[in-house]
Amino acid sequence: MRTTIDGAGRIVVPKQLRDELGFGPGQELDLSAVDGKLEVELPATEMRLEERDGDLVAVTDRHMPALTAAQVRQTLERIRR
Repeated sequence: MRTTIDGAGRIVVPKQLRDELGFGPGQELDLSAVDGKLEVELPATEMRLEERDGDLVAVTDRHMPALTAAQVRQTLERIRR
């Protein structure tokens, strides 16, 4: 896919790619140059493991909204391809 950079240095990510990658408005992204290419990644969320009722659970200090059933379904479909 081809796109352009505007006068303010903004790159428009086509909707198809935004949907495929789960990028949304206001989303923070990490950018880096690797081997002459621009890499765009979601920032990692700092987590720690805590034991709850005998199970290990990943916990973060950031507010993390609950996933919707549609988000879970879309993620499973994408990783099972």
